[in-house]
Amino acid sequence: MTDAMPRGGAGARVLVLIPAHQEAANIAAVAAGALRHAPVLVVDDASGDGTAEAAAAVAGVQVLRHATNTHIARAVLDGMAWALENRFAAVVTMDAGFSHDPEELPAFLWAPAADLVLGVRRADRLSGVPWHRRSLSRAGTALLNRALDGRGRDGPARLADCTSGYRRYSRRAMELLLADPPPSRAHGFLLESLAAVDRAGMAIREVPIRYAFTGSSLDFAAVGDALRAWWRLWRSRGQPLFRR
Repeated sequence: MTDAMPRGGAGARVLVLIPAHQEAANIAAVAAGALRHAPVLVVDDASGDGTAEAAAAVAGVQVLRHATNTHIARAVLDGMAWALENRFAAVVTMDAGFSHDPEELPAFLWAPAADLVLGVRRADRLSGVPWHRRSLSRAGTALLNRALDGRGRDGPARLADCTSGYRRYSRRAMELLLADPPPSRAHGFLLESLAAVDRAGMAIREVPIRYAFTGSSLDFAAVGDALRAWWRLWRSRGQPLFRR
């Protein structure tokens, strides 16, 4: 792998992976914006509002449809499996509802080589984020940093935004997660996938991004899933993930 991973070129194909559920109002515009920078796969998680059809209507966008709702983790993992089958070198995961700006994609496409590139939502680049969401993100980041092991890895000793879903995963990271899938089904997947890459000694880097709050699927169940994920990670410090 070279020092940078641009779109295109031998061994450097990057796919934009957009998990979507009930996003018919936004998905066409988001997918079209992302398509200006890289190939796009939308994983429709059994939406009933025409999300899959709206995405498929955008010329060049690939759509993978789930027959039943599986939540974000399965949507991301199935998208990764599709990416590997189609010989992509990396995927960038992003939100389907404009919280993640498609115009930020070059920051990921041209970031230095790493197995995981995290989009850091900087305080001076936030728009409309309520205080409780900022507090949850800060708390999640602080807790996960305490549960991480990989200080020998290439990258920052303390990560700045562990709960961001705007990320780039390398082929090696995708293979790791597909071989040993994290148990979380919802937002805890963001914590566990990061920890898996970290504990495998893989390189993690960060890039600053803009973030706009456009509503949230984060509820008590999702927060509970994240807390359970953190507890599993805390209890298993120094051990491989996630096999028993």
